[in-house]
Amino acid sequence: MKSIVVLLTFLLLSFTTQPTVTADEFCGNIRNTAWHGGESINYHVYYTLAGIYVYGGEANFNVYNERYNGKPVYHVVGDGKTTSFFDGFFKVRDKYESYIDTATLQPYKFVRNILEGDFKKFETVTFNQQANTATSQGGTFKTPECVQDVLSAIYYSRNIDFNKYKPGDRIPFNMFIDDKTYGLYVRYLGKEKIKTKYGKFNAIKFKPLLIEGTIFKGGEKMTVWVSDDANRIPVRIESPISVGSVKVDMMGYKNTRHRLSGLIETK
Repeated sequence: MKSIVVLLTFLLLSFTTQPTVTADEFCGNIRNTAWHGGESINYHVYYTLAGIYVYGGEANFNVYNERYNGKPVYHVVGDGKTTSFFDGFFKVRDKYESYIDTATLQPYKFVRNILEGDFKKFETVTFNQQANTATSQGGTFKTPECVQDVLSAIYYSRNIDFNKYKPGDRIPFNMFIDDKTYGLYVRYLGKEKIKTKYGKFNAIKFKPLLIEGTIFKGGEKMTVWVSDDANRIPVRIESPISVGSVKVDMMGYKNTRHRLSGLIETK
């Protein structure tokens, strides 16, 4: 997991021995009340240089109402890129797409087209939720029920009722990427106020365990805050990386399903 877009997929976690709750929350028992077609969110990415955070890139997430094989879907697109300055160190041009069933919030298709330094990859995955399979260029693979992709996991999780949980609880789910299924979870840490470059928020806090990759270190390193309102928008992410650290702040949004009531004040 190596990109700006994947940085925002804070749900890329790994197993631990922490107390858990049932997987039902992530398996068809949630209706989408948090977001809708037309939503657009912009993020700025800051890297540390000599202890100073420097603007290094941006990522955008957009939701469109479309049809896939005759069925209504949310077409979610996440794209990220580094600035011209950081292009000289590690150029990133990434695009992730997910076609998500509007009723079940399960993915039908996932597309990844990435350039990260010298690494390029184009991947298409189609999901058969009835047969519990995922098909990519690498073949057809058996998957658990209710399997998610990178983007569908984020948008699905925005509908979780965190008021049912206490700090330390985790909400497990399964995600398919790179021809493998990972048993993952969301671990809830509680609520707090957070100041970002956009403003001050009432927020819900997480501290996921990361799958180690080229940029991100494995283990419990990343901290995530999402707006404590009906939208559940990620507003701040912090994490160490292979060299230094990175901070991502939500810097703009359009057409959210609800008023962003978690925003206390803007800068």
